[in-house]
Amino acid sequence: MTGFIMVIFLIINLAGFILCFKDKRAAVKGKWRVPEKTFFLLGIFWGAIGIYASMLLFRHKTKHWYFKLGMPVLAVVNIITLYKVLELVGGFTI
Repeated sequence: MTGFIMVIFLIINLAGFILCFKDKRAAVKGKWRVPEKTFFLLGIFWGAIGIYASMLLFRHKTKHWYFKLGMPVLAVVNIITLYKVLELVGGFTI
């Protein structure tokens, strides 16, 4: 069960990373953009690490204070909740 949860966690973060990359490309080309609330919803549902990594790598959304503050905070919350979920199913302890 813990392996399944970790795979889900990785897939969601990869989706966040790719979404941020695609939004950066769309911004450069002047095309349709991903709504900011979509990033935060994905961040709330365990995708904040991927989004934050993509923000830093592609320098995307880094001028918005709520992204610069919100995604790292959500990333920490994601890690804590992942740990608690894994602890709950009995597969992870420190």
